[in-house]
Amino acid sequence: MENRIALIGIIVEDTAASTEINRILHDYQDYLVGRMGIPYKKQNVAIISVVVDAPADVTSSLSGKLGMLPGISVKTVYSKK
Repeated sequence: MENRIALIGIIVEDTAASTEINRILHDYQDYLVGRMGIPYKKQNVAIISVVVDAPADVTSSLSGKLGMLPGISVKTVYSKK
């Protein structure tokens, strides 16, 4: 299966999930291009952007595992290539 670039947007409303988020991202480290986290104290949330270069099924699996965590919202955008 061919790799596609994707952006996974994560909003963390329950910071207790941070350890599990990092564990999951570590499991997919071979596909990660980069990540950026922004704490937004005014709303008491964190926003994380993760760029991956992976087959669509791997990206979907990563996004799904993150989205199943309580207090976490996830959306994924794929490149057209």
